[in-house]
Amino acid sequence: MEGIVVRRVIPSDNSCLFNAVGYVMDHDKKKAPELRQVIAATVASDPTKYSEAFLGKPNEEYCAWILNPEKWGGAIELSILADYYGREIAAYDIQTTRCDLYGQEKNYSERVMLIYDGLHYDALAMSPFEEAPEEFDQTIFVVKDQSIRAVEGLTLNLVKEQQRKRSYTDTANFTLRCGVCQVGLIGQKEAVEHAKATGHVNFQEYR
Repeated sequence: MEGIVVRRVIPSDNSCLFNAVGYVMDHDKKKAPELRQVIAATVASDPTKYSEAFLGKPNEEYCAWILNPEKWGGAIELSILADYYGREIAAYDIQTTRCDLYGQEKNYSERVMLIYDGLHYDALAMSPFEEAPEEFDQTIFVVKDQSIRAVEGLTLNLVKEQQRKRSYTDTANFTLRCGVCQVGLIGQKEAVEHAKATGHVNFQEYR
């Protein structure tokens, strides 16, 4: 297979997961509002499957929460979007180089790829050459095609290169400062506890 795997940067606006999925599925980086609606509708339609135990909050509350453009998506949302589009979503984690494959058990014939740095999702695409315009990007790959192995290999090389450059955030140990009261915090756990205790949710990472 000719070409290289490239990381297509998605704006950091709390909707990166949805816009990254929008790009790899539809070449559209502004799909977040629509895809949030899709997820809310899917969850609302099956309260048995999407129970409080599964979602971490009551079904109705979750639906309102995911429609808020300030809220981030994760594994639940990727799983729903894989089913919505009928394609596997491969999410590569830079810190661990692990690939989480959503929709794998459904035997979908096509796959798209994302890359995750601990806080942010970007899109992955096959490009004919470095600096090629995005309109030449291939983002959908046939799972049973022989070339998928080459794509996986190129992708893993990219992910490992990003890992070597430490292009990720270690959410267990990163240092944050509360933007409201300036207190220093270590890791996601402390940040969550601080937010619960104070209602402050404006954090900045510092090194």
